[in-house]
Amino acid sequence: MFVKHHYKGTREDNYETVIRQLVGLVEGEPNRVANLANAAALLNQFLDDINWVGFYVLEGDELVLGPFQGLPACIRIPVGRGVCGTAVSRGETIVVDDVHRFPGHIACDGASNSEIVVPLRSGGRIVGVLDIDSPQIARFDRTDADYLTRFAETLGRYWEQGSGAAG
Repeated sequence: MFVKHHYKGTREDNYETVIRQLVGLVEGEPNRVANLANAAALLNQFLDDINWVGFYVLEGDELVLGPFQGLPACIRIPVGRGVCGTAVSRGETIVVDDVHRFPGHIACDGASNSEIVVPLRSGGRIVGVLDIDSPQIARFDRTDADYLTRFAETLGRYWEQGSGAAG
């Protein structure tokens, strides 16, 4: 069901399919860690040209590493630092075409060249971020930003049903 070659529509159609698949994975499952893990795995198999995808969960004034796919990553990121912390402090999705030009970028994987970070909200408040890195310069565009924001909004709607270590 989740094999990459099954995505044969337009990018927009494929993103719609992934969002429906996300609902199928998280609906009725109360464990946030499991839901974040499945969401990261789903995006990892769907998106081309990425080398890291995962979540950071907001705890106080810092983001703490949550479920991800990729190389080991930074464990704690203060709000306002790096792309992830900046996305939280601004409260908006950030697309960085070249991370080496982003002031204060935190390099966890030297192979990463571009990044998108999407705030994850529940009940109107930011509870974490979705973070995706790519070795390709300018990998992410407006279509990615729009649909990954919808993906995060969908996941956020199920946050309140959740519990577990990430909650």
